[in-house]
Amino acid sequence: MKDPRVRQFAEVLVNYSARVQPGDVVLISCAGLEGAPLVKELYALCLEKGAKYVEYEFSIPDIGRYFYNLANPDQLSYFPQHKLDFMKQVDVYFGLSAADNSMVMAQANQKSMIAWSKVVRPIIDQRVKGTRWVVTRYPTHGAAQEARMSLDEYEDYLFAACCMDWEEESKKQDALKACVDAADRVRIKASDTDLSFSINGLPGIKCDGRLNIPDGEVFTAPVRDSVEGYITYNCPTVYQGKEFNNIRLEFEKGRIVKATSPGMDAELNRILDTDEGARYVGEFAIGVNPKIRVPMRNILFDEKIFGSIHFTPGQAYDECDNGNRSAVHWDMVKILAGDGELWFDDILIQKDGRFVHGPLLGLNPGD
Repeated sequence: MKDPRVRQFAEVLVNYSARVQPGDVVLISCAGLEGAPLVKELYALCLEKGAKYVEYEFSIPDIGRYFYNLANPDQLSYFPQHKLDFMKQVDVYFGLSAADNSMVMAQANQKSMIAWSKVVRPIIDQRVKGTRWVVTRYPTHGAAQEARMSLDEYEDYLFAACCMDWEEESKKQDALKACVDAADRVRIKASDTDLSFSINGLPGIKCDGRLNIPDGEVFTAPVRDSVEGYITYNCPTVYQGKEFNNIRLEFEKGRIVKATSPGMDAELNRILDTDEGARYVGEFAIGVNPKIRVPMRNILFDEKIFGSIHFTPGQAYDECDNGNRSAVHWDMVKILAGDGELWFDDILIQKDGRFVHGPLLGLNPGD
């Protein structure tokens, strides 16, 4: 029996997020075969909306692992020009993940993964800059297990966080964007965290269901060389197939000068040494999705946790460009709920994960 929420989810993605129009060229890319029900609904809806061409593709991460482990230098350096050529024709891109095992790349060759990420960067840049793109997740047993939930519980959680009134959420984010736009200095104080930096001249960008689903954050970027202090993240993060916990970063003049994660120091620093920009921060964001409250080991959800911030080593976004360039963009999440203060200049914006500044009170969940 079809779950009607899949159709509702597809309608959010097609009608609101990507705004599919007659004549569009659409690419639906799904990692994992379990996402087929959502691919089918997206495909049908795009045709109904008048897209002139809709292509879909499936990749299987467990097969992709062979590439990283077996590819020789010539294979790793080969640029798939045909993929870039097609991406230049694409108007709308849907990126779905329906992985049944988040650890599939845990033992893959990390050097090859880093090398390949640099090679295909032009394709990703074209997708980000040249298409109306949106990325999301489809519920699987593997993802539910990572989230410490049953599949039924995970489906309820995912669909609630994704199938929201995004137009209303967008209006609520206006006040937070205004505060970000007006601020000069930011300070974050919490357990083993005392971080300060400037966001002067860098705009607040609303994330209101257009590019990521689930969505729900307002982001900006620090002035590249302004970051001082230290932060310890309290959400697990999976990057390049490996799980990291309790990452602690120390900053001087914007640069990460010390990085630790219990039992994973070498792997962490290897990623941060990918290029010069990987040791600088390209994004600072505040999570505001009222339906996402606990970590799920899935960054698309965890970075939106209400009462959290993420502070991201690596590439800056074009919409808020502090000049940092990197093949890395690693969203690391700190939950402030129960333990933390967020200050803009001399104004306490948030305490213990809830907004306390008058114009922002409407963002707080009703609970």
